Amino acid sequence: MQQLPWITELEKVLGWHEARDHDKLAKWLRSDGKTLGDPAKLPWCGDAADTALYLALPKEPRPGDLGRNPYWALNWSYLGVSCMPLYGAFAAFKRPTGGHIGVLVGQDADNYCVLGGNQGDSISRTWIAKDRCKAIRWPSTYANPKIPLPVLKRGAAVSKNEA
Repeated sequence: MQQLPWITELEKVLGWHEARDHDKLAKWLRSDGKTLGDPAKLPWCGDAADTALYLALPKEPRPGDLGRNPYWALNWSYLGVSCMPLYGAFAAFKRPTGGHIGVLVGQDADNYCVLGGNQGDSISRTWIAKDRCKAIRWPSTYANPKIPLPVLKRGAAVSKNEA
Protein backbone atom coordinates (compact mmCIF):
# COMPACT_ATOMS: atom_id res chain seq x y z
CA MET A 1 0.00 0.00 0.00
CA GLN A 2 1.23 3.50 -0.84
CA GLN A 3 2.47 5.32 2.23
CA LEU A 4 1.11 8.83 2.55
CA PRO A 5 3.49 11.48 3.94
CA TRP A 6 1.28 12.64 6.84
CA ILE A 7 0.81 9.02 7.93
CA THR A 8 4.57 8.58 7.78
CA GLU A 9 4.95 11.61 10.07
CA LEU A 10 2.44 10.26 12.59
CA GLU A 11 3.99 6.80 12.53
CA LYS A 12 7.40 8.30 13.40
CA VAL A 13 5.91 9.27 16.77
CA LEU A 14 3.44 6.39 17.15
CA GLY A 15 3.14 5.36 20.77
CA TRP A 16 4.47 8.59 22.24
CA HIS A 17 2.51 9.40 25.40
CA GLU A 18 1.84 12.88 26.79
CA ALA A 19 3.24 11.97 30.25
CA ARG A 20 5.91 9.34 29.62
CA ASP A 21 7.26 11.06 26.47
CA HIS A 22 6.24 14.59 27.38
CA ASP A 23 9.37 16.49 26.36
CA LYS A 24 9.91 14.81 23.00
CA LEU A 25 6.18 14.92 22.19
CA ALA A 26 6.03 18.64 23.03
CA LYS A 27 9.12 19.23 20.87
CA TRP A 28 7.53 17.35 17.96
CA LEU A 29 4.29 19.35 18.32
CA ARG A 30 6.40 22.56 18.11
CA SER A 31 8.36 21.32 15.08
CA ASP A 32 5.92 23.02 12.67
CA GLY A 33 6.73 26.41 14.22
CA LYS A 34 3.68 26.66 16.48
CA THR A 35 1.82 24.68 19.12
CA LEU A 36 -1.33 24.69 21.20
CA GLY A 37 0.72 24.27 24.35
CA ASP A 38 1.35 21.61 26.95
CA PRO A 39 -0.07 18.28 25.69
CA ALA A 40 -0.49 17.06 29.28
CA LYS A 41 -2.91 19.92 29.97
CA LEU A 42 -4.68 20.61 26.66
CA PRO A 43 -6.61 18.57 24.07
CA TRP A 44 -3.94 18.18 21.39
CA CYS A 45 -5.47 16.06 18.59
CA GLY A 46 -5.65 19.12 16.30
CA ASP A 47 -2.06 20.03 17.14
CA ALA A 48 -0.92 16.52 16.15
CA ALA A 49 -2.91 16.60 12.89
CA ASP A 50 -1.59 20.08 12.04
CA THR A 51 2.00 19.14 12.85
CA ALA A 52 1.89 15.94 10.77
CA LEU A 53 0.26 17.72 7.82
CA TYR A 54 2.67 20.66 7.97
CA LEU A 55 5.73 18.41 8.10
CA ALA A 56 4.36 16.40 5.16
CA LEU A 57 2.81 19.21 3.07
CA PRO A 58 4.04 22.60 4.29
CA LYS A 59 2.20 24.49 1.53
CA GLU A 60 -1.22 22.92 2.22
CA PRO A 61 -3.71 25.79 2.74
CA ARG A 62 -5.71 26.00 5.93
CA PRO A 63 -8.82 27.86 4.80
CA GLY A 64 -11.43 29.58 6.93
CA ASP A 65 -11.68 28.59 10.56
CA LEU A 66 -8.98 25.94 10.10
CA GLY A 67 -6.46 28.68 9.36
CA ARG A 68 -7.60 30.67 12.37
CA ASN A 69 -7.56 27.70 14.76
CA PRO A 70 -6.24 24.31 13.61
CA TYR A 71 -6.39 23.06 17.20
CA TRP A 72 -10.23 22.97 17.26
CA ALA A 73 -10.91 19.54 15.77
CA LEU A 74 -14.15 20.38 13.99
CA ASN A 75 -12.38 23.16 12.04
CA TRP A 76 -10.73 20.37 10.03
CA SER A 77 -14.01 20.23 8.12
CA TYR A 78 -12.49 23.08 6.05
CA LEU A 79 -9.35 21.20 4.96
CA GLY A 80 -8.89 20.58 1.24
CA VAL A 81 -11.78 18.78 -0.42
CA SER A 82 -14.52 16.47 0.75
CA CYS A 83 -14.03 12.81 -0.08
CA MET A 84 -15.37 9.36 0.57
CA PRO A 85 -13.88 7.34 3.45
CA LEU A 86 -10.44 6.48 2.06
CA TYR A 87 -7.12 5.39 3.51
CA GLY A 88 -5.31 8.52 4.69
CA ALA A 89 -8.29 10.88 4.68
CA PHE A 90 -8.63 13.29 7.60
CA ALA A 91 -11.81 12.67 9.57
CA ALA A 92 -13.43 15.07 12.03
CA PHE A 93 -15.61 13.49 14.71
CA LYS A 94 -18.16 15.01 17.07
CA ARG A 95 -17.97 14.28 20.78
CA PRO A 96 -19.96 15.73 23.69
CA THR A 97 -17.41 18.41 24.56
CA GLY A 98 -16.31 19.32 21.03
CA GLY A 99 -14.60 17.16 18.47
CA HIS A 100 -11.73 14.96 17.50
CA ILE A 101 -9.52 14.80 14.38
CA GLY A 102 -7.48 11.93 13.04
CA VAL A 103 -6.57 10.03 9.90
CA LEU A 104 -8.54 7.06 8.62
CA VAL A 105 -6.50 3.86 8.35
CA GLY A 106 -9.15 1.14 8.48
CA GLN A 107 -12.74 0.23 9.21
CA ASP A 108 -15.17 -2.45 10.21
CA ALA A 109 -18.93 -2.39 9.60
CA ASP A 110 -19.70 0.31 12.18
CA ASN A 111 -16.39 1.96 13.12
CA TYR A 112 -13.32 3.66 11.71
CA CYS A 113 -9.78 2.87 12.79
CA VAL A 114 -8.17 6.28 13.31
CA LEU A 115 -4.50 7.21 13.58
CA GLY A 116 -4.05 10.40 15.55
CA GLY A 117 -2.98 12.29 18.61
CA ASN A 118 -4.53 12.55 22.06
CA GLN A 119 -6.07 9.11 21.72
CA GLY A 120 -5.54 7.52 25.11
CA ASP A 121 -3.19 10.47 25.77
CA SER A 122 -0.85 9.28 23.01
CA ILE A 123 -0.24 9.04 19.28
CA SER A 124 -2.13 5.84 18.57
CA ARG A 125 -4.71 4.00 16.55
CA THR A 126 -8.20 3.85 18.01
CA TRP A 127 -11.67 2.82 16.90
CA ILE A 128 -14.39 5.48 16.62
CA ALA A 129 -18.02 4.93 15.63
CA LYS A 130 -18.79 5.95 12.06
CA ASP A 131 -21.95 7.75 13.15
CA ARG A 132 -19.80 10.30 15.03
CA CYS A 133 -17.99 11.34 11.83
CA LYS A 134 -18.90 14.85 10.68
CA ALA A 135 -16.45 15.39 7.80
CA ILE A 136 -13.93 13.45 5.73
CA ARG A 137 -11.40 15.59 3.88
CA TRP A 138 -8.41 15.23 1.56
CA PRO A 139 -5.53 17.76 1.30
CA SER A 140 -5.88 19.93 -1.81
CA THR A 141 -2.15 19.88 -2.66
CA TYR A 142 -1.76 16.09 -2.73
CA ALA A 143 -3.23 14.00 -5.53
CA ASN A 144 -5.73 11.59 -4.04
CA PRO A 145 -4.68 8.02 -4.93
CA LYS A 146 -8.14 6.84 -3.78
CA ILE A 147 -6.83 3.95 -1.72
CA PRO A 148 -9.81 1.98 -0.40
CA LEU A 149 -10.14 1.97 3.35
CA PRO A 150 -9.11 -1.54 4.44
CA VAL A 151 -11.54 -3.68 6.39
CA LEU A 152 -9.88 -4.67 9.66
CA LYS A 153 -10.85 -6.94 12.50
CA ARG A 154 -11.42 -4.78 15.54
CA GLY A 155 -9.43 -6.06 18.50
CA ALA A 156 -10.11 -3.16 20.85
CA ALA A 157 -13.07 -1.33 22.34
CA VAL A 158 -14.68 1.56 20.49
CA SER A 159 -13.62 4.93 21.92
CA LYS A 160 -16.23 7.17 23.51
CA ASN A 161 -13.75 9.90 24.53
CA GLU A 162 -10.43 10.20 22.75
CA ALA A 163 -8.59 12.26 25.40
